[in-house]
Amino acid sequence: MSPRSASVNEELRRRSRERLLQAAVELVSEHGYEATTLGDIADRAGSARGLTSYYFPGKRQLVQSAVHRLMHRTLEEALEREPRTDDGRERMARAIDAILGLARERPVLMRQHMAGLLHAEGFMPCPEQRRLAELLRDTVARNGSDDVDADYPMLRALLMGSVYAALVPGAPMPIPVLRAELFGRYRLDWELGVPPGPHVAYGGDYQTPM
Repeated sequence: MSPRSASVNEELRRRSRERLLQAAVELVSEHGYEATTLGDIADRAGSARGLTSYYFPGKRQLVQSAVHRLMHRTLEEALEREPRTDDGRERMARAIDAILGLARERPVLMRQHMAGLLHAEGFMPCPEQRRLAELLRDTVARNGSDDVDADYPMLRALLMGSVYAALVPGAPMPIPVLRAELFGRYRLDWELGVPPGPHVAYGGDYQTPM
């Protein structure tokens, strides 16, 4: 057999890394961070255990990259869903709803992610995070920002803070309240994005019809 080309090898490596990231999301969602081992992730991904250390320095880096990949894909899907739009306010609303939706739909995973960011190793850049950042920066720009370099970090901080507030054990804030606060800050109509079901959004000027 002739040796595989460089492009084929690169594609195989990409797929292997993707499987590890997906397995990490699944296992941490099911069992939590502490109960998930690198061996478990490799087994779920159908990969040799040594490959995890080839792609990632450790479990925390792997899980951070996995969550950033999930956030990027969720955000991309929200921004590009039909009907597609270039309207900056609608795209900002979709972005906010996408990230808050992860707090609602993946509470264990997102809680572990927030805890990991507060760990001594803190925030660790990775390709998945850079792709997420590019989408958020583009969202800020399309929403009319005059200073994306200043406004993007603020949006990121507000989204992270809202996810944290929604997931604090024993004292979570309702996601509709957090949504109202963010929509108020960015002057977005409540009907944009994916509005929640009927409720009164205390903490902001936005209310759904009674």
